[in-house]
Amino acid sequence: MIKKLICCLLLPFSLHAQRYQKLHNNAIVIDTHNDVLTQAIEKHVRFDADMKGYAHSDLSRMKQGGIDVQVFSVWCDGSFGTGKAFARANREIDTLYAWVERNPAAMMIVKTPKDLEQAVKEKRLGCMMGVEGGHMIENKLSNLDSLFKRGVRYMTLTWNNSTPWASSAMDESAATFPGPGVRKGLSDFGKQVVKRMNELGMIVDLSHVGEQTFWDAIRASTKPVIASHSCSYTLCPVFRNLKDEQIKAIGENGGVIHLNFFSGFVDSAFQKRDDAFKEKHKTERDTLLTMSPEPYFADSYLAEKYADEVNAIRPPLSLLIDHVDYMVKLIGIDHVGLGSDFDGITSAPQQLDDVTSYPLITKALLERGYSGRDIRKILGGNFLRVFRANTVRKER
Repeated sequence: MIKKLICCLLLPFSLHAQRYQKLHNNAIVIDTHNDVLTQAIEKHVRFDADMKGYAHSDLSRMKQGGIDVQVFSVWCDGSFGTGKAFARANREIDTLYAWVERNPAAMMIVKTPKDLEQAVKEKRLGCMMGVEGGHMIENKLSNLDSLFKRGVRYMTLTWNNSTPWASSAMDESAATFPGPGVRKGLSDFGKQVVKRMNELGMIVDLSHVGEQTFWDAIRASTKPVIASHSCSYTLCPVFRNLKDEQIKAIGENGGVIHLNFFSGFVDSAFQKRDDAFKEKHKTERDTLLTMSPEPYFADSYLAEKYADEVNAIRPPLSLLIDHVDYMVKLIGIDHVGLGSDFDGITSAPQQLDDVTSYPLITKALLERGYSGRDIRKILGGNFLRVFRANTVRKER
């Protein structure tokens, strides 16, 4: 009798678990931003090996997380200048191709919506590429063309560093901006870059760009744009997040905003907790910064070394879902997606420990009252629509 009662009590929980897992498994799940390519190169590890403890992602765990298509970020910071940045981008692309060549039954390069549909049908991880930072074309449209031919299907116009033709959000928000040789917004060449991306079928990505660059680019683009990994400035006022008018503009453009999982972009109170953590380890962090001035590397090292402390200051998953709610109410369900920034971030909300956690987002969305149809749009359907809208159909 007691066993029967326990079974009756547990049944609703079991049915709920089956429902969200089935919905997640049946949806096309697309993450528009993951930095594991950089992690693999920097840490000398392989995506098709077990990278647990070294990275948020690997091939096996992406399958566990139900990810059908991953846009791999091709990234380097601003220290890779002319003569280095384009070569670095190609090295990362070479790395992804090597992974696919070693695992043809489990992975495939996706260049077109038809390729994407094939990858999903054959249950292979669809591998797309997005260049995170326009400095990697080294001010040459020919380099942009080359990257497209190799499979790059979006480019973030800037990373944190500005280019001669586009100003970044980090720079535009600095008190000293603009500095020598830097202009605000897109130059005439920057508008040519946007035009050429539209002609090629490469999606314009507006994450990381300054406000003036944002407005110049969205006016210049004739195709739907994306923000591959950004959140709401109103909920979390940091320079990397989008203000309401920017969010509305992407909605009116037909584009999609893909939410970043970084705790500092999700939770407005996180920075204070993170500052206290950094102050506690200031001496060690300062030493690391003398070895590499890019803060990300120092912060990543400390996050791995003091994992328990970092875990304690993470925000709840509910705050990420708040960003979904906010944007859906502002511009509609057709304009919101997910771009985790896994392996490019040092902290994510509780429960989002790595790529295997993706089904918990589906569960949280169901609990907020989203329908299965709407969840499928958020998980990947919205990005697929923009991908199709940007794809140039060749004449027969």
